[in-house]
Amino acid sequence: MHRYSLCVSLYLFFLFLVTISHGTICSSHDLIDQTCEKCANQSVILSYSLCSTALPVVPVSHSTNLEGLAIIAMELALENVTNTLATVEKLLGDESLDKYVMGCLTDCLELYSDAVWRIVDSVDVFLSGNYEVSRIWMSSVMEAASTCQQGFEEKGEVSPLTEENYNLFQLCGIALCIIHLSTPVTANAIPF
Repeated sequence: MHRYSLCVSLYLFFLFLVTISHGTICSSHDLIDQTCEKCANQSVILSYSLCSTALPVVPVSHSTNLEGLAIIAMELALENVTNTLATVEKLLGDESLDKYVMGCLTDCLELYSDAVWRIVDSVDVFLSGNYEVSRIWMSSVMEAASTCQQGFEEKGEVSPLTEENYNLFQLCGIALCIIHLSTPVTANAIPF
């Protein structure tokens, strides 16, 4: 699965460089802070703390615009997905895990494998200006994280992917919020 990570990351980085050449760029710290605050205030499920610490980790976030932050959030979600896939593959090799947990991990592997391409496709349609489709696809990745987590909880199992699922859910929510804020004619509330 690591081959996906390198190819997709290079692809997203190239697309991001194209994007930052468009639009108004303001103080990155202010833009990140304002964006994370607005997203957290408009949605009870989003963490201001995670948003304000995750986005600045990507160096180009310090010199981008709102659309660039949306791509950064999607890139961070993609990084989470590829890292989680590696974790799942490792866990699937652990013969001490019971059959139910192994089944849940197999389901999560499928969900996260599909999520890789959903995020890549979401970036493509976002860059083409089709924000609605981008939101739909990022929502489906957000749902994949929830579905993965719920699989373990159905039988009272502790998920070995709780942190990964939470982070993906949050990163997708942040991306959705920023995509919504980037939409030329946007409503006042985030649609989730």
